[in-house]
Amino acid sequence: MKMKKESNAASDMSRRSFLAGIASVGGLVATSRLPSFGGDQPELFPDRGRFERLSLTYHAIKAGATKPFTLLHISDTHLTAAYPDEGEFERKTAYRRIRTFGGRQEEALRDSIAWAKEHVDYLLHTGDLIDFQSRANFDLVKKYYGEGGEMMFGCLGNHEHYRGKKMAKKDGTPIVPAVVPDLLKEAYPFPNDFCSTVVNGVNFVMIDDSTDTVSADQASRFEAEVKKGLPIILCMHCPFPTREIVRAASRFWRRADLKGIRDMGGFRESYKDATTRDFVAYLRAQPLLKGILCGHGHLNVVDDFSPTAKQYEVAGNFMFCGQEFTFS
Repeated sequence: MKMKKESNAASDMSRRSFLAGIASVGGLVATSRLPSFGGDQPELFPDRGRFERLSLTYHAIKAGATKPFTLLHISDTHLTAAYPDEGEFERKTAYRRIRTFGGRQEEALRDSIAWAKEHVDYLLHTGDLIDFQSRANFDLVKKYYGEGGEMMFGCLGNHEHYRGKKMAKKDGTPIVPAVVPDLLKEAYPFPNDFCSTVVNGVNFVMIDDSTDTVSADQASRFEAEVKKGLPIILCMHCPFPTREIVRAASRFWRRADLKGIRDMGGFRESYKDATTRDFVAYLRAQPLLKGILCGHGHLNVVDDFSPTAKQYEVAGNFMFCGQEFTFS
């Protein structure tokens, strides 16, 4: 779907300047520019339409946009590729995790890209595009994000950091992920830790919260974004644990550590990190926050976060799931 050229130069980037800034800010890109991958004859439901494999939910956010626009939100594709000459960890993990995610992750991603190209203006991926670090997976990242981020924009998830080590200690405190920073920076066409971009007067702020925490630097940079005075959509991988998200996760995952969580006004009392606790409190009182888009839990859940914002958790893209948004 092609976007008409924006007329309000004071509040919105022109198409040309917007695309020119992609590499530095991780901007949204009009889906009319997306390539067609083609070649997918759906083996899943072969006698039905291709897009009937997709399971989409539809939402509208009154964010104060200068002009309405649409966006497809996906997360948790969990690509599981490894080259034959890669190490034992990569090859064994690929074999094991393909069985976990079904082996149709690329089909689901290509269907989502095709749908976005035909039906919406922008495409967002909120992390876990890959399931673990491998050369083959990073090559797929470059393929599907496109040169300079010409296809999608988004943020990192916890699996972008995964190389076989647990993400947290048994007491719940976060540890530094097993990151290969140069590979992440090379593969992903946006600043990994924090970036933002404005479209039609709405400020999309992307953060890497893959350890379930927010750093002091991220909190400070977010406050700087608030000073711009624009409505904000926060994009991240791990959701804040609101009441319904915790309830749904505890039933879906059957995890004892979730079932025993105390309800603190809808939020989990598990943030041992004071910076994260303060940031959550700050967000709940921030009227410019109009929505939070996230993934991680492989569930479709919408729940109240603050008086002005809902939190939208999207189910796994590996299951052909996504959320379509209209912003006005």
